[in-house]
Amino acid sequence: MTLLSINPANGDTLATFAELTSEQIEEKLARAAAAFGSWRRTSFTERATIMRRAAEILVSEKQKWAELITLEMGKTLVSAVGEVEKCALACRYYADHASTFLADEAIQTEADSHIRYLPIGLVLAVMPWNFPFWQVFRFLAPALMAGNACILKHASNVPQCALAIEDILTRAGAPAGTFQSLLIGSKKVADIIRDPRVAAVTLTGSESAGMQVASTAGAALKKCVLELGGNDPFVVLPSADLDLAVSTGVKARMAANGQSCVCAKRFIVHQDVYDAFETKFAATVAGMKVGDPMRPEVDVGPLATPDAVDTVERQVAQSIQQGARLVVGGHRATGKGNYYMPTVIADVPVAAPVYREEVFAPVAMLFRVANLDEAIALANDTQFGLGSSVWTNVPAEQERCAAEIDAGQTFINAMVASDPRLPFGGIKQSGYGRELGALGLREFTNIKTISIAKPNGR
Repeated sequence: MTLLSINPANGDTLATFAELTSEQIEEKLARAAAAFGSWRRTSFTERATIMRRAAEILVSEKQKWAELITLEMGKTLVSAVGEVEKCALACRYYADHASTFLADEAIQTEADSHIRYLPIGLVLAVMPWNFPFWQVFRFLAPALMAGNACILKHASNVPQCALAIEDILTRAGAPAGTFQSLLIGSKKVADIIRDPRVAAVTLTGSESAGMQVASTAGAALKKCVLELGGNDPFVVLPSADLDLAVSTGVKARMAANGQSCVCAKRFIVHQDVYDAFETKFAATVAGMKVGDPMRPEVDVGPLATPDAVDTVERQVAQSIQQGARLVVGGHRATGKGNYYMPTVIADVPVAAPVYREEVFAPVAMLFRVANLDEAIALANDTQFGLGSSVWTNVPAEQERCAAEIDAGQTFINAMVASDPRLPFGGIKQSGYGRELGALGLREFTNIKTISIAKPNGR
């Protein structure tokens, strides 16, 4: 198998890489296992020094890394720069806080008892292409600071990003084998999960990929964290600042050219403000500039692959045939590249593909509801449960939505965004476990109880 790095803006092949052989994989796993034996004994201070150096490399060379991200997966250069900066933020955050988050916790018993957080071992990360730096760094920063060794199976269409991240960690001073990228296809993942040297696995990706990884990890009795798809609601109620809700909603939907699990996808708007919201939202989307993501004036770049364009074209066309109303867009862009025009559809029937399936493209769905009860019911009418955004200035409505919307996070009067300080993850078909925050740091630790009997029962 050959891994191809292809520019989605024009279809040009940037680089090719041979898949690792079984012998090369074995060599890397052996190196990682050996590295863990010494890395686990390093101090938080030593680990933090490396994390801070990684942050410095990311920031000082952010233009280079951002251009690589844009070339390989197509997001706008402006957003790619922001992604690199966010990676540096995560490195610094865990460098600053890991020792506190993983400090021993005393428990009152008859003995001298406490909880200790110890590294779990070698952790495999299976990561996606849509945030090719951020998804990896938000895993590796806490995992390495906890004392684990890491191996990365990145998405096959971003091999240069995978190698760049390994280079950054090496230059930052991470010992050989502590973090390694494996250039392999998905068919080789199961055997790596089963390998006794691998202690746990984390995946960000599709439902189907999550099911496969969870099944393999479960059969091997290994810890697994999954962050899967989303069909996130964006609820707008009458007291909302409508202009801010519209501008934020468009930004939230079009992040990564519409290719984000936690993008706002379903805009659920109260009937009292629906017409004004649709008019403003559609006008903003219609005015977005589509084109070369390297150009600063461009708002929306290409989708990552030709197949992605085929998929969204089918989803939208079938939904319109079943009764959905096309408001804006709804077609491919002409010329080279994997471009699909920013799209708004309304009056979406329950049977339509876009209602049930995750739409990984710049397509927004608008829904009209009569009251808060209908809004919450519609927000929960999905197999997913990743994020949710609610726009209201009424405290009682804020509290009801926070308590009753089934999702891993609810942001009030703001778009959903991952933050190193906050745990991130979903429920239902959006996965389980948490990344980021103190909880994300502890996911890949042995939460060990230590109890020392007191002499003579004292």
